[in-house]
Amino acid sequence: MPSPLFAERPSQQPPERGRVDALISQARRLRGEVDAVRRDAPADADDPRARWQRALCDLAVHQLDDLGAHLGQLREGVPAPGAREGTGGPAARDGRPRGEGATGSLLTRVGSAEWNLLTDEVGWSDELYRIVGRAPSAGPMSLDELPSLVFAEDQPLLSRLVTDCLVDGKPIDGEFRLVRADGRVRTLHMTGEPVLDGEGRTASMWAVFRDVSELRRSERAVRDTRESLRRDGERTGHRLAAELREAVLPAWRGPLRPTGEGGDGGPALEAAGHHLVSAGDPLGGDWYDVLALPGGGTLLAVGDLAGHGVSATASTAALLGALRGLAVAGIAPGALLGHLNALLEAAAQPALGTALCCRYDPASRTLAWAQAGHPAPLLFRDGTGRVLDRPEGVPLGATASGAAYEQAEARLLPGDLLVLRTGGPAGDAGGPGAPGTERLLALAPELSRARDVRECVRLAARAAGAEGGCVVAARVGGPS
Repeated sequence: MPSPLFAERPSQQPPERGRVDALISQARRLRGEVDAVRRDAPADADDPRARWQRALCDLAVHQLDDLGAHLGQLREGVPAPGAREGTGGPAARDGRPRGEGATGSLLTRVGSAEWNLLTDEVGWSDELYRIVGRAPSAGPMSLDELPSLVFAEDQPLLSRLVTDCLVDGKPIDGEFRLVRADGRVRTLHMTGEPVLDGEGRTASMWAVFRDVSELRRSERAVRDTRESLRRDGERTGHRLAAELREAVLPAWRGPLRPTGEGGDGGPALEAAGHHLVSAGDPLGGDWYDVLALPGGGTLLAVGDLAGHGVSATASTAALLGALRGLAVAGIAPGALLGHLNALLEAAAQPALGTALCCRYDPASRTLAWAQAGHPAPLLFRDGTGRVLDRPEGVPLGATASGAAYEQAEARLLPGDLLVLRTGGPAGDAGGPGAPGTERLLALAPELSRARDVRECVRLAARAAGAEGGCVVAARVGGPS
């Protein structure tokens, strides 16, 4: 029904019909094209991407239907007093069917009401009765009765909107849910304004109620399918990263057992490595390597690249390939880390990381090693353990190419055990007194009684707990 607010104002002429007709034609044509895309969209209910595409098309169709209906009302101009909304022949002027069951028909989903505060008269449009599922014979509801239709949790919102309008003269603009007599739940968008008398006092209040249930349902479908698609993408990425990591970094490597004496009769090295999966970051950048080298030597290495997921795993694969190639070529640990630093610096996606690289020569029983911002190896001998003195070395990728990495050497004895590791709490630099280091050093008696290096790795992994990372253990062969 028209509001008295407009009775004292000159009526405005509707916009030029030709221009509005052209807009209606464009909206109708666009609606048909979107509907064609919707029909051609895959109908596979098990495909998250197909569900997302169809939900977007449904939402677009609803919105275009609403746009066409708005333009139709704009073309007709302000309805004459007493005109009934949503009535007429079998089809609307824009060619779409009328009736409550018509898909996307806005005209049957908009109703209006007015409450006269001076006479207590209430008027509802026919469409508002239909929207709320109330028989016209039951009559309209007063403002005090209206909240009884609304969800309990939405009643305070409706009461606040009405109070602000009547007391403070604020316009109404809000949404709430109601339950019809047939049990159907609908979502209504309510807009309205107060009508003032000649002295500026609120004489009545009018409101327009729009049933936006289908629109909100379509929007929820888009959100849900988008979230499902995102989770599916994450699972796919996680699976690819896990498969790639397993290919380049198996959970266990070794043990490499001494197959004979070294070139000059020295003891060889028995070594094994293990990757511990962290519950908090199963696809982190931790890595390790245990590799038998030409001439009887052994490469031991651990490290950690920043990042996680597919990108970190791909960077780890590239770094491990370069590490093995350089080690087989006979590059010493200090120079090798310099090459790895240059590799990360020149990568398409530069990364930061730490590394510890050791090379054991059985002929001289010498361990040559260097580090790039990484904790030093732990040496266990005669039931006690200590941290080797760490040479200078900055993290990989932290400085320009040409960074120098000092190299240290340690002479090992038969029965000596080396433990290399990654991971540990934030701020744990791996030096003496650090929590992770002290836990490992306390294992010295148990490590001395271990049957083989795999058992040593398991003991060290148990000390690491849920921190994850990588552990490498190597024991010098021969009598202790």
